[in-house]
Amino acid sequence: MSIIATISSSGPVKPDAPTIGTATGGNASASVTFTAPTFTGRRAITTYTVTSSPGSITGTGASSPVTVSGLTNGTAYTFTVTATNAAGLTSAASAASNSVTPVAPFAATGGTIVDSGGFRYHTFLANGTFQVTSGSKNVEVLLIAGGASGGRSDFSNYQGAGGGGAGGVLYTASQAVSVNSYPIVVGAGGSGRSSAGYGPNGFDSTFNSTTLVAVKGGGGAAVQTVGGAQGASGGSGGGSTKALTASGTAGQGNDGGQGVASASDSAGGGGGGAGGAGIAASSKTNGGNGGSSTSAYSTWASATGTGVSGAYAGGGGGQGVFSVGTGGGGGATGGVSNGSSSNATANTGSGSGGAMSKFGAPTTGNGGSGLCIIRYTL
Repeated sequence: MSIIATISSSGPVKPDAPTIGTATGGNASASVTFTAPTFTGRRAITTYTVTSSPGSITGTGASSPVTVSGLTNGTAYTFTVTATNAAGLTSAASAASNSVTPVAPFAATGGTIVDSGGFRYHTFLANGTFQVTSGSKNVEVLLIAGGASGGRSDFSNYQGAGGGGAGGVLYTASQAVSVNSYPIVVGAGGSGRSSAGYGPNGFDSTFNSTTLVAVKGGGGAAVQTVGGAQGASGGSGGGSTKALTASGTAGQGNDGGQGVASASDSAGGGGGGAGGAGIAASSKTNGGNGGSSTSAYSTWASATGTGVSGAYAGGGGGQGVFSVGTGGGGGATGGVSNGSSSNATANTGSGSGGAMSKFGAPTTGNGGSGLCIIRYTL
């Protein structure tokens, strides 16, 4: 009997349970760490088995960690682990792990995609679709509307015109997106004028229809337009041709500059920009500068190759008889006396300058079209 007892006491037995560690969720999977038991049942441990709850889905391995695959994304799981030794004896289960919920990795298409500084950027220079193909995430959105055109005066006397206002700049730091299609509309700039009148407004840019709306730039004023001494309100307001102010949209842009008028001459104020209000005409003959652009998103501009020197949405310069206002960053300078203004830089949301004619047939340039950039961490 003593010989049998001695043999039995030295034979293999069940190992102790492992000590549970930490579970980490993945894509339809989880990785579970644990500590091997000190007592192995007098035989080496050959296999560890991790079991999920719910579902009793298992994964095996020879050491920590063990990955359990085949889980359902969006379902919360805990896990236990057992140890089996070379004699085929299996321990009791460990305590349960922390709860984890596997999720699909985030993936999306649309626009021009570049990775820079730990971010992925999707840049839309024209209408398109941001398509989330898996997962969900909070993304940043930079949305810029189309800038407006400057006004065009055509009068028996020398009369100036206001610069076009920049399109609204709308930034959202945390926009939730999941598997779905999100339409992007990039607003066009206001078309240049070849006849007298208000500068045409730009067009709104939108993310997912009405979810996010950047407001179009307001057109510059022209002297002889009925009621037209005040620039149009918008993302940023257009320049006026009298002591009037066209309003910008709060949080997106700034007011247009005031003009100066007399019986024979006038000068237009600059269009508002995203970085500052349009500058008022300094006298009846000198047009005001366009409002400054914003450089708050220079990192975005550098990563995507957009903007003008890292800035967006400058106002167009006002038109005066003897001098014209300079456009804000990306905004066009007013046309010289009896001359045309140039186009604002495309995809910046900037405004174009005002123009006037006494003898010739000048035109105002087009406002700059807008853009949409979406970024998120990699």
